[in-house]
Amino acid sequence: MISLPLVYTILALVAYTTGFWYSFMHLVAKRKPNKWFMVVILAIGLLLHGTVLRHDMITANGVNYDVFNLLSFTSGLMLVLGMLYSSYRPVSALNLLGIPVAASGLIFGFAFSQPNQFASIHAIGLDIHIILSLSAYAVLLMATIQAIMMWLQNRELKKKQKRLWVNLLPPFQVMESLLFDMLMTGFVMLTAALLFGFFMVDNFIQQHLAHKTVFSIISWVVYGALLIGHFRFGWRGQKAIRFTLAGFFLLAIGFIGSKFILEIILHK
Repeated sequence: MISLPLVYTILALVAYTTGFWYSFMHLVAKRKPNKWFMVVILAIGLLLHGTVLRHDMITANGVNYDVFNLLSFTSGLMLVLGMLYSSYRPVSALNLLGIPVAASGLIFGFAFSQPNQFASIHAIGLDIHIILSLSAYAVLLMATIQAIMMWLQNRELKKKQKRLWVNLLPPFQVMESLLFDMLMTGFVMLTAALLFGFFMVDNFIQQHLAHKTVFSIISWVVYGALLIGHFRFGWRGQKAIRFTLAGFFLLAIGFIGSKFILEIILHK
């Protein structure tokens, strides 16, 4: 018997695929995609994505924080944020990245999520801390992808023959402005997540959070230094790209590394 989550997953993937190809064909033909069609089709996909995620993540025993559920949540949130950013900046082409990421996260979450991965302490404040952490991670991951694309874009622009994907991207200045929009949003979310964490966690060692916390704080310092350098000293370009990549590398070591080791290797 086919389950409803499977049906919702298939329908969400159909919506994502439709939105991707509609946007891709219009951008290749140098025609502007219909904004409202993209909003509606992606909203349908995200609604179905959220329904599947709710079935796997929200249970009678609490929130199931399985690593694949978190991957699904993060990927869907990235697409939501991409749609929001593209609503006021001419960066709709970046949804060509956000849609496959959301679709992949949905597939992994549906196929591989495990039950009974609950937090040891059930509290609203702790749930807020986790959601804020995931949201910050999603935005800063988007900023990292943005920085990589800017580096590649800058390298390709120096060549006489540009590749197709470079022509699909917005101008470098627009890409840079969006990068700092993402960094500011992610930094605020990361700050709030760290503050909630300090108030909610009783024992960082016993709860296996020391490693994650140390790397998160170092990452926070790196992002903060970049934002101060940008707004006060005009840091941009390659320096901004390097700081962004370094900050996310540290954040990923703390967030993904500790999660993978505890769940996959140590089974905790």
